[in-house]
Amino acid sequence: MGADQKQHVEIARDIAEKFNNIYGNIFKLPDAMILKDVAVVPGTDGRKMSKSYNNTISLFAEYEEIKKAVMSIVTDSGEGIPKNVYAIHRLVRSENELEKIYKEKTGKYKELKELLIEDLEKFIAPLRERRKEFAKDIPKALALLKTGGEKAKKIASKKMEEVREKIGVNVYEKYETH
Repeated sequence: MGADQKQHVEIARDIAEKFNNIYGNIFKLPDAMILKDVAVVPGTDGRKMSKSYNNTISLFAEYEEIKKAVMSIVTDSGEGIPKNVYAIHRLVRSENELEKIYKEKTGKYKELKELLIEDLEKFIAPLRERRKEFAKDIPKALALLKTGGEKAKKIASKKMEEVREKIGVNVYEKYETH
């Protein structure tokens, strides 16, 4: 998750911790998992990637959309390495590989952007194709979602029974006939 989402996990953690302190260990305490290198996913303009900034690269983008987005990345001339291009590139390729490549292609922004286009295409193409497969058979996709939802509901219902029992509001038990 991005660093900007950490506060939501902290709120959930605080609530779970307070509940557990009062009623016993019911909820796992969530921890934020933020990779240091991708705490904020950079957008094509160097700011945080956001649809409202219109600086995103869609996970299902076609090749031409990827190319257009990458070629529009704002480049800076500091040290011959375009920081914005590099920041996005390291999301799909290791830093070890990138250091060597960017050193060899210092100042060659167009070549670096073209390499980023190819790497993004390799990453995005399987996602895009999988999405197209789901789109071909909407009933099957909906059935998968329904199955997953039913699994989640079963787990959540069990947890809610436990919560109701602990706080003493098990209304179903109150009206059951013995």
